[in-house]
Amino acid sequence: MENSDPLRPTEGKFAAIVVCWLLGNGCLFSWNSMLTIEDYYIYLFPKYHPSRVLTLVYQPFAVGTLAILAYKENKINTRIRNLFGYTLFFISSLAVLLLDLVTSGKGGLGTFVGVCMVSGAFGIADAHTQGGMVGELSYMLPEFIQSFLAGAAASGALTSALRLITKAAFENSKNGLHKGAILFFSISTFFELLCVLLYAFVFPKLPIVKYYRSKVASEGSNTFSSDLAEDGIKTPRVNEEGKLLERKGTKQLLLENIDYAIDLFLIYALTLSIFPGFLSEDTGSHSLGTWYALVLIAMYNVCDLIGRYIPLLKSLKLESRKMLTIVIVSRLLFVPAFYFTAKYGTQGWMIMLTSLLGLTNGYLTVCVLTSAPKGYMGPEQNALGNVLVLFLLGGIFAGVTLDWLWLIGKGW
Repeated sequence: MENSDPLRPTEGKFAAIVVCWLLGNGCLFSWNSMLTIEDYYIYLFPKYHPSRVLTLVYQPFAVGTLAILAYKENKINTRIRNLFGYTLFFISSLAVLLLDLVTSGKGGLGTFVGVCMVSGAFGIADAHTQGGMVGELSYMLPEFIQSFLAGAAASGALTSALRLITKAAFENSKNGLHKGAILFFSISTFFELLCVLLYAFVFPKLPIVKYYRSKVASEGSNTFSSDLAEDGIKTPRVNEEGKLLERKGTKQLLLENIDYAIDLFLIYALTLSIFPGFLSEDTGSHSLGTWYALVLIAMYNVCDLIGRYIPLLKSLKLESRKMLTIVIVSRLLFVPAFYFTAKYGTQGWMIMLTSLLGLTNGYLTVCVLTSAPKGYMGPEQNALGNVLVLFLLGGIFAGVTLDWLWLIGKGW
């Protein structure tokens, strides 16, 4: 690939950062919408523990699909993979809205099964977009992946804010929960359509994106070669001596970064063992009433978002692999802290503890995912990004499974 313009790699940088933020938001917006609407689902399905069951349904589809995609990473067109994921998010969000309209906001086993099916579709979409986008952005600028991860956290904060607004707007009206849910689902569906359009028509046209895609193709990646060929960009995968470039295998990359992989697994296993199930059902009765769980989830999401911006300050970014592991393991202290706070503490202490859980989750996620790809070729960074997200989703799956342990002694 020839690059005679030294300014080309920076053209469109700011626009790419903004688009990455929006795409990160869209990667989890629909799923966070389903999590944030838990008060509505608990009202519709009081016997089915929706805050736990929907997450438990979601995860096998996400982890299983991503495991296959990570294994076949070098043979899959990344652009088509991501586009499929965002399109599936849009279709699934629309399905939730239509299901709620058709059933007129009535519960029952049949409706719950339909919601569970949509939850599984969200898992498949997440595996396509989250793994694909993190892998793709890993060989671009660190600011891109940081912006994407911040956008993913912002989806939680935005959905929480929207949920609080819709709940307040319709709280005193007849069927207020149902009306608020319809508005909520409509916004989610529209935003996912926006993400489809952004990834399909805006992101690939940015000069800096074209530069990095052609660069990674020249280093041996096949994931964008066909798309670049259509633009007339040649990508000879050879080194300076004319020999074909060789990349490290996925297994070797995993062995070299097993500490980072375990770190991500532990971060999300701990977080999801508490959020959102425990926060939705096990914090007791307080003066905030039905608003309490919503406030806790909102505080978690806002602090998770703040935590993902802290590493932008280099002096506050933790890059030592040993220290990252120590800090991540120390988060296990959150388990007894939440247990005793729920049993003996006031709502103020619970809100503070939930905020710390979100802050550390966001901060440590960005530190790991921006540090791990350094020193590798583009195709290796792409593959490593997929593997790390696989462990991240594995941690989420373990967390939502462990979340059921909080029910021991409560009729289970």
